[in-house]
Amino acid sequence: MKRVALVSGHFAPSNLVGAHRARLWSRYLSEFGWQPIVVTGDPARYEERPDPDLEQLVAPGLRVIHASTLSTRPIRLVGDIGVRALWGCYRVLADLAARREIDFVLVTIPSNFLAPVGRLVHRRHGVPFGIDYQDPWVNRWPGIDVPLSRAWASYRLATILEPWSVRGASLITGMAPGYTAGMLERNPEVAEHAVIAHMPMGIAPEDYRLVRELDRAAFLFQPGDGRFHMIYAGALLPAGIVVLDCFLAGLRELKARSPDIAGRLKVHFVGTGRSPDDPQGHQVGPRAERMGVADMVDEHPQRIGYVDALNHLTRSDAVLVLGSTEAHYTPSKVFQAMLSRRPVFAMLHKDSTAVDMIRSMHAGSVVALTETALPGAGEVADALQSFMADTSHDADAVDRTTFDAYSARGSTRALAAALDLACERAAAGQG
Repeated sequence: MKRVALVSGHFAPSNLVGAHRARLWSRYLSEFGWQPIVVTGDPARYEERPDPDLEQLVAPGLRVIHASTLSTRPIRLVGDIGVRALWGCYRVLADLAARREIDFVLVTIPSNFLAPVGRLVHRRHGVPFGIDYQDPWVNRWPGIDVPLSRAWASYRLATILEPWSVRGASLITGMAPGYTAGMLERNPEVAEHAVIAHMPMGIAPEDYRLVRELDRAAFLFQPGDGRFHMIYAGALLPAGIVVLDCFLAGLRELKARSPDIAGRLKVHFVGTGRSPDDPQGHQVGPRAERMGVADMVDEHPQRIGYVDALNHLTRSDAVLVLGSTEAHYTPSKVFQAMLSRRPVFAMLHKDSTAVDMIRSMHAGSVVALTETALPGAGEVADALQSFMADTSHDADAVDRTTFDAYSARGSTRALAAALDLACERAAAGQG
């Protein structure tokens, strides 16, 4: 069995969404001929609050190596785990390569600053490497045109580090084609020589099995109290704020035209604050108040544990998914929503791969948008009213014929096939 080192800045018990890519892949890789070894930062050095229950979701017997990681205490020189764990991860990987214990290095980003370790190990020991894009690396996010700002510096550093890190890569993977398209355009030699593959985060039924076994009570709302509880769990991206505003405008229109229906609806936003652990970092609440729908919205700005988040999804009346104006963006929360057995109400870019997922599986309702054409308040209100009135959703009747294509196992199967091809081409000197 071939061996792959999966490099991820965060891993269980980290509660960050980026930690799940390596966790899910490592659960299934051995089924497809690859033995995974996870190389990650030291959880004792995480800044974010960990979720110990997540360790129950790690594949039994998985080899996890926690690399030396710089602390942020007593002086916080830098927060990014990729910077703090870069040297430690390199030393672990170089040692594994020297002992011929790995056949491939795959770095999943973010943290983007870990990406160079693949090429560093390749240059020193000849082990082929790849980079997995959970998000685009070089991206024109707000603030990059303000000289000497943090966003400006991050953007310019990314334009230097990315081309160096991907040069010589045997494999480039991503959540969807849009996540890697910009990099491949800027680095045509990578597009020519590397194996390119895309696979979603994937749905893991095992995660929900644990949630059901724990049988925790919901603490954000009281199920069965006569309200229609809809929940959004996850961070808000800058390009998703306008989608949030469209949704809130739809709530205002629904309240104006059908106050009785609006009075039943309570939308819970969880983990949407400006920082993961700030209970006062509200972003949705103030916007809802300005829109006149504060009574319909409840925001819990700090993150809750991953297991608690899944538990609340299963106990809600519906799951809300808000995307962004970027066509490539496929929210990982879509997969969680579809396994919750609750109907999904989504607002997504029309070209997002999640649109077809939800519609083809009959998992809920989608309001489509583009970067230049956002839905009006009336359209959102109509969709919400129809969604709340539709009692026909049957979780057992959701079309499962396309389920495997979006499962974590299906994602891992695609990864293993790409790894096989990348190794073959690297061995033949073609990559």
